[in-house]
Amino acid sequence: MKQMMHDKEERERLLTVLQTRFFAQIQRHADLAWEPIARRLESSESKLDALFAMEATGGEPDVIGYDQEKDAYLFCDCAPESPVERRSLCYDRAGLESRKSYPPRSSACDEAAAMGVELLHEQEYLLLQTKGAFDCRSSSWIATPDSIRRQGGALYGDRHYDRVFIYHNGAQSYYASRGFRSMLWV
Repeated sequence: MKQMMHDKEERERLLTVLQTRFFAQIQRHADLAWEPIARRLESSESKLDALFAMEATGGEPDVIGYDQEKDAYLFCDCAPESPVERRSLCYDRAGLESRKSYPPRSSACDEAAAMGVELLHEQEYLLLQTKGAFDCRSSSWIATPDSIRRQGGALYGDRHYDRVFIYHNGAQSYYASRGFRSMLWV
């Protein structure tokens, strides 16, 4: 997915969607105000492009935190399930290229890079899960440490029995119910 500039009307529509979601889901960020977030978004075309991509692929991005050291707000896919438009993908390019038969169309890491976002790390995935119940019928690839990836594995998470689980699988695997969630620091 190539990053592209959006016209003023499209930007305004996206900002309205994000603002509406922000106030509808205030429990995700009760200690944050919308105005400073909106100002940051309005001044960054690349961040808006990434949020357009998150929204267009079904991610329903919303703010789930603020990091004072980074002086940045964390946007994350808050769709109840792993976005349908981002499922049936291997973990990364190496996993995709190692498939002997029936390769999927792409990988989670390649798709995230094309969108201008990152896969959630375990820490962000666990933070997201404190904001609601996500991936109860799906699962999401998460950023995998090099030590695991070098051995052919990759991590993913989901929620069952009102508990969050982090698992491993071969990076070349893919499933119709596994996608990826993305994050963006603004």
